[in-house]
Amino acid sequence: MICANHEAEKSPFLPTEPVRLTPAWEENNLPNDELNFKGMTMERARMELHPPNDKLMLVFLTLMIHGVGTLMPWNMFITAKSYFVDYKLSQNYTSVESEYGTYFLSYVGFASQIPNLLFNWLNIFMNLGGNLTKRIVYSILIEVIVFVVTVVLAMIDSSDWPGAFFWITMITVVILNMAGGIYQNTVYGMVAKLPFKYTGAVVLGSNISGTFASIISILSSQFASSVRTAAIYYFITAMFVLLLCFDTYFALPLNKFYRYHEMLKEKEAETHKKAGIDVDGRPPFWKIFKQAFPQLFNVFFTFFITLAVFPAVHSDIKRSSPDFVVGDELYVSITCFLTFNLFAMLGSLTTSWVTWPKPKHLVWPVVLRAVFLPLFLFCNYRPLGIERLLPIYINDDWVYWGIAVLMAYSSGYLSSLGMMYAPQSVESHHAVTAGMFAAAMLITGIFSGILFSMVFPLIVRTNFLEWLH
Repeated sequence: MICANHEAEKSPFLPTEPVRLTPAWEENNLPNDELNFKGMTMERARMELHPPNDKLMLVFLTLMIHGVGTLMPWNMFITAKSYFVDYKLSQNYTSVESEYGTYFLSYVGFASQIPNLLFNWLNIFMNLGGNLTKRIVYSILIEVIVFVVTVVLAMIDSSDWPGAFFWITMITVVILNMAGGIYQNTVYGMVAKLPFKYTGAVVLGSNISGTFASIISILSSQFASSVRTAAIYYFITAMFVLLLCFDTYFALPLNKFYRYHEMLKEKEAETHKKAGIDVDGRPPFWKIFKQAFPQLFNVFFTFFITLAVFPAVHSDIKRSSPDFVVGDELYVSITCFLTFNLFAMLGSLTTSWVTWPKPKHLVWPVVLRAVFLPLFLFCNYRPLGIERLLPIYINDDWVYWGIAVLMAYSSGYLSSLGMMYAPQSVESHHAVTAGMFAAAMLITGIFSGILFSMVFPLIVRTNFLEWLH
Protein backbone atom coordinates (compact mmCIF):
# COMPACT_ATOMS: atom_id res chain seq x y z
CA MET A 1 0.00 0.00 0.00
CA ILE A 2 2.85 2.30 0.85
CA CYS A 3 4.36 1.68 -2.56
CA ALA A 4 1.07 2.28 -4.30
CA ASN A 5 0.51 5.53 -2.43
CA HIS A 6 4.07 6.54 -3.21
CA GLU A 7 3.49 5.90 -6.96
CA ALA A 8 0.20 7.78 -6.84
CA GLU A 9 1.95 10.75 -5.28
CA LYS A 10 4.61 10.71 -8.01
CA SER A 11 2.27 10.31 -10.98
CA PRO A 12 1.35 14.01 -11.41
CA PHE A 13 5.01 14.75 -11.99
CA LEU A 14 5.70 11.95 -14.48
CA PRO A 15 6.31 13.12 -18.09
CA THR A 16 3.21 12.40 -20.15
CA GLU A 17 2.36 12.79 -23.84
CA PRO A 18 0.38 15.98 -24.60
CA VAL A 19 -3.17 15.53 -25.73
CA ARG A 20 -3.39 16.01 -29.50
CA LEU A 21 -6.14 16.27 -31.97
CA THR A 22 -6.05 13.78 -34.84
CA PRO A 23 -4.57 14.61 -37.24
CA ALA A 24 -2.29 16.87 -35.20
CA TRP A 25 -1.33 20.31 -36.51
CA GLU A 26 2.27 19.61 -35.52
CA GLU A 27 2.36 16.48 -37.70
CA ASN A 28 1.80 18.63 -40.78
CA ASN A 29 5.08 20.51 -40.13
CA LEU A 30 3.34 23.86 -40.41
CA PRO A 31 5.34 27.02 -39.66
CA ASN A 32 4.85 28.69 -36.26
CA ASP A 33 2.91 31.52 -37.87
CA GLU A 34 0.35 29.08 -39.17
CA LEU A 35 0.29 27.04 -35.95
CA ASN A 36 -0.77 30.31 -34.32
CA PHE A 37 -3.39 30.68 -37.11
CA LYS A 38 -1.77 33.81 -38.53
CA GLY A 39 -3.08 34.27 -42.09
CA MET A 40 -4.95 30.97 -41.87
CA THR A 41 -8.47 30.50 -43.20
CA MET A 42 -10.67 27.46 -42.68
CA GLU A 43 -10.39 26.55 -46.39
CA ARG A 44 -6.61 26.85 -46.30
CA ALA A 45 -6.48 24.77 -43.11
CA ARG A 46 -8.58 22.03 -44.70
CA MET A 47 -6.35 21.98 -47.79
CA GLU A 48 -3.23 21.79 -45.57
CA LEU A 49 -4.66 18.82 -43.69
CA HIS A 50 -6.18 17.09 -46.71
CA PRO A 51 -4.42 18.10 -49.97
CA PRO A 52 -7.05 17.95 -52.74
CA ASN A 53 -6.78 15.76 -55.80
CA ASP A 54 -7.52 16.73 -59.38
CA LYS A 55 -11.00 15.22 -59.38
CA LEU A 56 -12.11 13.87 -62.74
CA MET A 57 -8.82 15.37 -64.08
CA LEU A 58 -10.65 18.66 -64.56
CA VAL A 59 -7.50 20.81 -64.30
CA PHE A 60 -5.60 18.48 -66.64
CA LEU A 61 -8.43 18.62 -69.21
CA THR A 62 -8.78 22.40 -68.86
CA LEU A 63 -5.08 22.93 -69.55
CA MET A 64 -5.29 20.48 -72.43
CA ILE A 65 -8.06 22.67 -73.91
CA HIS A 66 -5.78 25.69 -73.57
CA GLY A 67 -3.09 23.73 -75.37
CA VAL A 68 -5.58 23.26 -78.20
CA GLY A 69 -6.22 27.00 -78.20
CA THR A 70 -2.55 28.04 -78.23
CA LEU A 71 -1.88 26.50 -81.67
CA MET A 72 -5.41 26.75 -83.09
CA PRO A 73 -4.68 29.85 -85.27
CA TRP A 74 -1.53 28.31 -86.80
CA ASN A 75 -3.13 24.91 -87.44
CA MET A 76 -6.31 26.39 -88.88
CA PHE A 77 -4.49 28.48 -91.47
CA ILE A 78 -1.99 25.85 -92.65
CA THR A 79 -4.63 23.10 -92.78
CA ALA A 80 -6.85 25.39 -94.85
CA LYS A 81 -4.19 25.43 -97.59
CA SER A 82 -6.64 24.08 -100.18
CA TYR A 83 -9.19 26.83 -99.45
CA PHE A 84 -6.65 29.59 -99.96
CA VAL A 85 -4.47 28.10 -102.72
CA ASP A 86 -7.01 26.12 -104.77
CA TYR A 87 -9.96 28.44 -104.31
CA LYS A 88 -9.53 32.07 -103.18
CA LEU A 89 -6.14 32.62 -104.87
CA SER A 90 -6.53 30.23 -107.80
CA GLN A 91 -6.62 31.29 -111.44
CA ASN A 92 -10.04 29.67 -111.85
CA TYR A 93 -11.53 31.96 -109.19
CA THR A 94 -9.63 35.19 -109.87
CA SER A 95 -9.08 34.79 -113.65
CA VAL A 96 -5.55 36.07 -112.98
CA GLU A 97 -2.35 34.05 -112.85
CA SER A 98 -0.32 35.00 -109.79
CA GLU A 99 2.29 33.65 -107.40
CA TYR A 100 0.18 34.27 -104.30
CA GLY A 101 -0.93 30.64 -104.19
CA THR A 102 2.51 29.22 -104.96
CA TYR A 103 4.16 30.80 -101.94
CA PHE A 104 1.10 30.97 -99.67
CA LEU A 105 2.38 28.54 -97.01
CA SER A 106 5.76 30.24 -96.87
CA TYR A 107 4.13 33.65 -96.42
CA VAL A 108 1.77 32.28 -93.75
CA GLY A 109 4.75 30.71 -91.98
CA PHE A 110 6.61 34.02 -91.77
CA ALA A 111 3.50 36.09 -91.00
CA SER A 112 2.66 33.64 -88.22
CA GLN A 113 5.98 32.96 -86.62
CA ILE A 114 7.81 36.33 -86.74
CA PRO A 115 5.27 38.10 -84.46
CA ASN A 116 4.80 34.91 -82.44
CA LEU A 117 8.56 34.66 -81.95
CA LEU A 118 8.93 38.34 -81.07
CA PHE A 119 6.10 38.44 -78.55
CA ASN A 120 7.06 35.13 -76.93
CA TRP A 121 10.52 36.49 -76.11
CA LEU A 122 9.27 39.94 -75.11
CA ASN A 123 6.73 38.33 -72.78
CA ILE A 124 9.59 36.83 -70.75
CA PHE A 125 11.48 40.07 -70.15
CA MET A 126 8.60 42.57 -70.19
CA ASN A 127 5.26 42.53 -68.41
CA LEU A 128 3.14 42.67 -71.55
CA GLY A 129 -0.50 43.32 -70.82
CA GLY A 130 -0.35 43.21 -67.00
CA ASN A 131 -1.08 40.10 -64.96
CA LEU A 132 -1.72 36.59 -66.26
CA THR A 133 -5.49 37.06 -66.44
CA LYS A 134 -5.27 40.20 -68.58
CA ARG A 135 -2.72 38.64 -70.92
CA ILE A 136 -4.80 35.52 -71.52
CA VAL A 137 -8.21 37.22 -71.72
CA TYR A 138 -7.16 39.99 -74.12
CA SER A 139 -5.15 37.57 -76.27
CA ILE A 140 -8.11 35.22 -76.73
CA LEU A 141 -10.53 38.07 -77.45
CA ILE A 142 -8.23 39.46 -80.16
CA GLU A 143 -7.96 36.01 -81.74
CA VAL A 144 -11.76 35.62 -81.78
CA ILE A 145 -12.18 39.02 -83.49
CA VAL A 146 -9.61 38.09 -86.15
CA PHE A 147 -11.44 34.82 -86.89
CA VAL A 148 -14.66 36.84 -87.30
CA VAL A 149 -12.85 38.90 -89.96
CA THR A 150 -11.62 35.68 -91.60
CA VAL A 151 -15.18 34.30 -91.77
CA VAL A 152 -16.40 37.57 -93.32
CA LEU A 153 -13.63 37.36 -95.95
CA ALA A 154 -14.75 33.81 -96.75
CA MET A 155 -18.35 34.99 -97.23
CA ILE A 156 -17.68 37.84 -99.64
CA ASP A 157 -16.62 37.63 -103.29
CA SER A 158 -12.93 38.58 -103.54
CA SER A 159 -12.33 37.42 -107.10
CA ASP A 160 -11.71 40.97 -108.35
CA TRP A 161 -9.11 41.83 -105.75
CA PRO A 162 -6.91 38.76 -105.06
CA GLY A 163 -3.90 40.90 -104.12
CA ALA A 164 -5.88 42.84 -101.51
CA PHE A 165 -7.39 39.59 -100.18
CA PHE A 166 -3.94 38.06 -99.88
CA TRP A 167 -2.44 40.96 -97.95
CA ILE A 168 -5.50 41.40 -95.71
CA THR A 169 -5.17 37.70 -94.87
CA MET A 170 -1.48 38.18 -94.06
CA ILE A 171 -2.26 41.14 -91.78
CA THR A 172 -4.89 39.09 -89.92
CA VAL A 173 -2.33 36.27 -89.55
CA VAL A 174 0.20 38.72 -88.07
CA ILE A 175 -2.32 40.11 -85.55
CA LEU A 176 -3.55 36.62 -84.72
CA ASN A 177 -0.07 35.40 -83.90
CA MET A 178 0.94 38.49 -81.94
CA ALA A 179 -1.92 37.69 -79.59
CA GLY A 180 -1.17 33.97 -79.84
CA GLY A 181 2.47 34.46 -78.85
CA ILE A 182 1.48 36.18 -75.60
CA TYR A 183 -1.26 33.62 -74.94
CA GLN A 184 0.97 30.60 -75.50
CA ASN A 185 3.88 31.92 -73.47
CA THR A 186 1.62 32.91 -70.56
CA VAL A 187 -0.10 29.51 -70.49
CA TYR A 188 3.27 27.72 -70.20
CA GLY A 189 4.32 30.11 -67.45
CA MET A 190 1.04 29.53 -65.60
CA VAL A 191 1.22 25.74 -65.82
CA ALA A 192 4.77 25.69 -64.43
CA LYS A 193 3.21 26.20 -60.96
CA LEU A 194 1.60 22.76 -61.17
CA PRO A 195 3.14 19.25 -61.19
CA PHE A 196 5.16 18.67 -64.36
CA LYS A 197 2.61 16.35 -65.99
CA TYR A 198 0.34 19.40 -66.44
CA THR A 199 2.89 20.95 -68.78
CA GLY A 200 2.48 17.73 -70.75
CA ALA A 201 -1.27 18.42 -70.81
CA VAL A 202 -0.67 21.72 -72.64
CA VAL A 203 1.70 20.09 -75.14
CA LEU A 204 -0.83 17.28 -75.63
CA GLY A 205 -3.50 19.89 -76.31
CA SER A 206 -1.32 21.66 -78.86
CA ASN A 207 -0.97 18.35 -80.72
CA ILE A 208 -4.70 17.65 -80.43
CA SER A 209 -5.20 21.09 -81.97
CA GLY A 210 -3.63 19.95 -85.22
CA THR A 211 -5.59 16.68 -85.25
CA PHE A 212 -8.80 18.58 -84.58
CA ALA A 213 -8.08 21.07 -87.38
CA SER A 214 -7.32 18.23 -89.82
CA ILE A 215 -10.52 16.32 -88.98
CA ILE A 216 -12.68 19.45 -89.21
CA SER A 217 -11.05 20.31 -92.55
CA ILE A 218 -11.80 16.84 -93.97
CA LEU A 219 -15.39 16.78 -92.64
CA SER A 220 -16.20 20.29 -93.83
CA SER A 221 -14.81 19.59 -97.30
CA GLN A 222 -16.77 16.32 -97.60
CA PHE A 223 -20.14 17.47 -96.28
CA ALA A 224 -20.34 21.18 -97.17
CA SER A 225 -22.01 22.14 -100.42
CA SER A 226 -19.06 24.29 -101.58
CA VAL A 227 -15.48 25.23 -100.69
CA ARG A 228 -16.75 28.61 -99.48
CA THR A 229 -19.31 27.06 -97.13
CA ALA A 230 -16.73 24.55 -95.87
CA ALA A 231 -14.32 27.39 -95.01
CA ILE A 232 -17.04 29.31 -93.15
CA TYR A 233 -17.91 26.30 -90.96
CA TYR A 234 -14.21 25.55 -90.50
CA PHE A 235 -13.25 29.00 -89.18
CA ILE A 236 -16.41 29.33 -87.05
CA THR A 237 -15.38 26.11 -85.30
CA ALA A 238 -12.07 27.74 -84.38
CA MET A 239 -13.97 30.64 -82.81
CA PHE A 240 -15.98 28.26 -80.62
CA VAL A 241 -12.79 26.55 -79.42
CA LEU A 242 -11.24 29.88 -78.44
CA LEU A 243 -14.43 30.90 -76.59
CA LEU A 244 -14.26 27.59 -74.74
CA CYS A 245 -10.69 28.45 -73.70
CA PHE A 246 -11.95 31.83 -72.50
CA ASP A 247 -14.66 30.24 -70.31
CA THR A 248 -12.50 27.47 -68.87
CA TYR A 249 -9.77 29.90 -67.82
CA PHE A 250 -12.16 31.53 -65.35
CA ALA A 251 -13.17 28.10 -64.05
CA LEU A 252 -9.60 27.27 -62.97
CA PRO A 253 -9.55 29.42 -59.76
CA LEU A 254 -12.76 27.68 -58.65
CA ASN A 255 -10.96 24.33 -58.55
CA LYS A 256 -9.54 23.33 -55.13
CA PHE A 257 -6.62 21.44 -56.66
CA TYR A 258 -5.55 24.50 -58.65
CA ARG A 259 -6.00 26.82 -55.62
CA TYR A 260 -3.99 24.43 -53.48
CA HIS A 261 -0.97 24.59 -55.80
CA GLU A 262 -1.27 28.36 -56.04
CA MET A 263 -1.23 28.41 -52.23
CA LEU A 264 1.90 26.23 -52.20
CA LYS A 265 3.64 28.70 -54.52
CA GLU A 266 2.58 31.60 -52.26
CA LYS A 267 3.94 29.78 -49.20
CA GLU A 268 7.15 29.01 -51.05
CA ALA A 269 7.48 32.69 -51.99
CA GLU A 270 6.94 33.69 -48.35
CA THR A 271 9.59 31.19 -47.22
CA HIS A 272 12.08 32.53 -49.77
CA LYS A 273 11.28 36.08 -48.72
CA LYS A 274 12.03 35.26 -45.08
CA ALA A 275 15.27 33.62 -46.18
CA GLY A 276 16.27 36.81 -47.98
CA ILE A 277 15.63 35.49 -51.50
CA ASP A 278 14.03 38.17 -53.68
CA VAL A 279 11.25 36.40 -55.60
CA ASP A 280 9.39 39.57 -56.57
CA GLY A 281 12.35 41.27 -58.20
CA ARG A 282 13.71 40.79 -61.69
CA PRO A 283 14.59 37.10 -62.20
CA PRO A 284 18.22 36.21 -63.04
CA PHE A 285 17.38 35.47 -66.67
CA TRP A 286 20.85 34.42 -67.80
CA LYS A 287 21.29 32.05 -64.84
CA ILE A 288 17.88 30.45 -65.49
CA PHE A 289 18.64 30.13 -69.21
CA LYS A 290 21.99 28.42 -68.54
CA GLN A 291 20.49 26.00 -66.02
CA ALA A 292 17.61 25.07 -68.33
CA PHE A 293 19.66 25.15 -71.55
CA PRO A 294 19.97 21.37 -72.12
CA GLN A 295 16.18 21.04 -72.13
CA LEU A 296 15.71 24.30 -74.02
CA PHE A 297 17.96 22.93 -76.76
CA ASN A 298 15.94 19.69 -76.82
CA VAL A 299 12.71 21.66 -77.28
CA PHE A 300 14.27 23.88 -79.96
CA PHE A 301 15.86 21.08 -82.02
CA THR A 302 12.81 18.81 -81.87
CA PHE A 303 10.61 21.54 -83.35
CA PHE A 304 13.32 22.66 -85.78
CA ILE A 305 13.48 19.21 -87.40
CA THR A 306 9.69 18.84 -87.34
CA LEU A 307 8.95 22.20 -88.96
CA ALA A 308 11.74 21.83 -91.51
CA VAL A 309 9.69 18.91 -92.84
CA PHE A 310 6.10 19.72 -91.85
CA PRO A 311 4.10 21.17 -93.52
CA ALA A 312 6.19 22.58 -96.41
CA VAL A 313 7.94 19.38 -97.55
CA HIS A 314 5.41 16.91 -96.14
CA SER A 315 2.42 18.46 -97.96
CA ASP A 316 4.25 18.43 -101.31
CA ILE A 317 4.88 14.68 -101.32
CA LYS A 318 2.68 13.11 -103.99
CA ARG A 319 1.16 9.67 -104.30
CA SER A 320 3.59 7.19 -105.88
CA SER A 321 1.20 4.35 -106.73
CA PRO A 322 -2.21 4.80 -108.41
CA ASP A 323 -3.41 1.73 -106.46
CA PHE A 324 -2.62 3.17 -103.03
CA VAL A 325 -5.48 2.92 -100.52
CA VAL A 326 -5.78 6.73 -100.20
CA GLY A 327 -6.85 8.57 -103.35
CA ASP A 328 -5.35 11.78 -104.72
CA GLU A 329 -8.19 13.94 -103.37
CA LEU A 330 -7.46 13.11 -99.70
CA TYR A 331 -3.83 11.96 -100.00
CA VAL A 332 -2.25 15.10 -98.50
CA SER A 333 -5.06 15.62 -95.98
CA ILE A 334 -4.66 12.10 -94.58
CA THR A 335 -1.00 11.11 -95.06
CA CYS A 336 0.32 14.57 -94.15
CA PHE A 337 -1.94 16.71 -91.93
CA LEU A 338 -4.06 14.07 -90.21
CA THR A 339 -1.19 11.60 -89.81
CA PHE A 340 1.20 14.17 -88.37
CA ASN A 341 -1.27 15.70 -85.95
CA LEU A 342 -2.78 12.40 -84.81
CA PHE A 343 0.53 10.67 -84.08
CA ALA A 344 2.12 13.76 -82.56
CA MET A 345 -0.88 13.81 -80.21
CA LEU A 346 -0.40 10.11 -79.37
CA GLY A 347 3.31 10.68 -78.76
CA SER A 348 2.53 13.54 -76.42
CA LEU A 349 -0.11 11.45 -74.64
CA THR A 350 2.40 8.65 -74.05
CA THR A 351 4.39 10.89 -71.68
CA SER A 352 1.52 10.61 -69.19
CA TRP A 353 2.72 7.04 -68.53
CA VAL A 354 6.31 6.88 -69.78
CA THR A 355 9.06 9.43 -69.16
CA TRP A 356 12.13 7.90 -70.79
CA PRO A 357 14.86 8.85 -71.44
CA LYS A 358 15.59 10.92 -68.35
CA PRO A 359 16.65 14.59 -68.70
CA LYS A 360 20.37 13.87 -69.00
CA HIS A 361 20.00 11.54 -72.00
CA LEU A 362 17.09 13.13 -73.85
CA VAL A 363 19.45 14.94 -76.21
CA TRP A 364 20.46 11.71 -78.03
CA PRO A 365 17.09 10.77 -79.58
CA VAL A 366 16.45 14.48 -80.22
CA VAL A 367 19.63 14.81 -82.31
CA LEU A 368 19.03 11.47 -84.09
CA ARG A 369 15.78 12.89 -85.53
CA ALA A 370 17.92 14.86 -88.01
CA VAL A 371 17.77 11.71 -90.18
CA PHE A 372 14.21 12.68 -91.17
CA LEU A 373 15.51 15.57 -93.31
CA PRO A 374 17.09 13.41 -96.04
CA LEU A 375 14.43 10.67 -95.67
CA PHE A 376 11.60 13.03 -96.64
CA LEU A 377 13.64 14.50 -99.50
CA PHE A 378 14.16 10.98 -100.91
CA CYS A 379 10.36 10.45 -101.03
CA ASN A 380 8.19 11.58 -103.96
CA TYR A 381 8.58 15.23 -102.97
CA ARG A 382 7.49 17.50 -105.83
CA PRO A 383 7.20 21.19 -104.87
CA LEU A 384 4.88 23.30 -107.01
CA GLY A 385 6.59 24.84 -110.04
CA ILE A 386 9.90 23.02 -109.43
CA GLU A 387 11.39 20.40 -111.76
CA ARG A 388 12.86 17.65 -109.59
CA LEU A 389 16.32 16.37 -110.61
CA LEU A 390 17.15 14.52 -107.38
CA PRO A 391 16.42 10.79 -107.79
CA ILE A 392 13.48 9.37 -105.80
CA TYR A 393 14.82 6.60 -103.54
CA ILE A 394 11.64 5.99 -101.50
CA ASN A 395 8.97 5.35 -104.11
CA ASP A 396 6.59 3.37 -101.89
CA ASP A 397 3.58 5.09 -100.29
CA TRP A 398 3.49 2.71 -97.33
CA VAL A 399 7.17 3.28 -96.51
CA TYR A 400 6.67 7.04 -96.78
CA TRP A 401 3.60 6.83 -94.54
CA GLY A 402 5.57 4.80 -91.98
CA ILE A 403 8.33 7.43 -91.93
CA ALA A 404 5.66 10.13 -91.48
CA VAL A 405 4.15 8.25 -88.51
CA LEU A 406 7.55 7.82 -86.83
CA MET A 407 8.49 11.46 -87.38
CA ALA A 408 5.16 12.68 -85.94
CA TYR A 409 5.15 10.34 -82.94
CA SER A 410 8.73 11.19 -81.97
CA SER A 411 7.96 14.89 -82.34
CA GLY A 412 5.04 14.75 -79.92
CA TYR A 413 6.81 12.49 -77.43
CA LEU A 414 10.22 14.19 -77.29
CA SER A 415 8.84 17.74 -77.34
CA SER A 416 6.54 16.91 -74.42
CA LEU A 417 9.43 15.50 -72.39
CA GLY A 418 11.57 18.59 -73.09
CA MET A 419 8.75 20.96 -72.10
CA MET A 420 8.12 19.00 -68.88
CA TYR A 421 11.79 18.72 -67.91
CA ALA A 422 12.62 22.42 -68.48
CA PRO A 423 10.86 23.91 -65.40
CA GLN A 424 12.32 21.11 -63.25
CA SER A 425 15.88 21.98 -64.20
CA VAL A 426 15.89 25.25 -62.21
CA GLU A 427 15.06 26.32 -58.65
CA SER A 428 11.33 25.98 -58.00
CA HIS A 429 10.80 29.75 -57.64
CA HIS A 430 12.21 30.20 -61.17
CA ALA A 431 10.03 27.47 -62.73
CA VAL A 432 7.59 29.97 -64.28
CA THR A 433 10.41 31.83 -66.06
CA ALA A 434 11.94 28.53 -67.24
CA GLY A 435 8.52 27.51 -68.59
CA MET A 436 8.35 30.78 -70.54
CA PHE A 437 11.86 30.22 -71.90
CA ALA A 438 10.79 26.74 -73.06
CA ALA A 439 7.74 28.19 -74.83
CA ALA A 440 9.93 30.80 -76.53
CA MET A 441 12.42 28.14 -77.65
CA LEU A 442 9.52 26.11 -79.01
CA ILE A 443 8.49 29.02 -81.24
CA THR A 444 12.14 29.70 -82.15
CA GLY A 445 12.44 26.09 -83.30
CA ILE A 446 9.26 26.38 -85.35
CA PHE A 447 10.42 29.61 -87.01
CA SER A 448 13.92 28.28 -87.74
CA GLY A 449 12.48 25.06 -89.18
CA ILE A 450 10.12 26.97 -91.47
CA LEU A 451 13.01 29.16 -92.63
CA PHE A 452 15.24 26.13 -93.27
CA SER A 453 12.49 24.33 -95.24
CA MET A 454 12.84 26.91 -98.01
CA VAL A 455 16.16 25.36 -99.12
CA PHE A 456 14.63 21.97 -99.97
CA PRO A 457 13.09 22.99 -103.33
CA LEU A 458 16.57 24.22 -104.32
CA ILE A 459 18.15 20.94 -103.23
CA VAL A 460 15.85 18.69 -105.27
CA ARG A 461 16.15 21.02 -108.26
CA THR A 462 19.97 20.91 -108.27
CA ASN A 463 20.48 17.24 -107.27
CA PHE A 464 22.93 17.90 -104.45
CA LEU A 465 24.18 14.28 -104.57
CA GLU A 466 25.84 14.91 -107.94
CA TRP A 467 27.24 18.16 -106.62
CA LEU A 468 28.80 16.27 -103.67
CA HIS A 469 30.52 13.89 -106.08
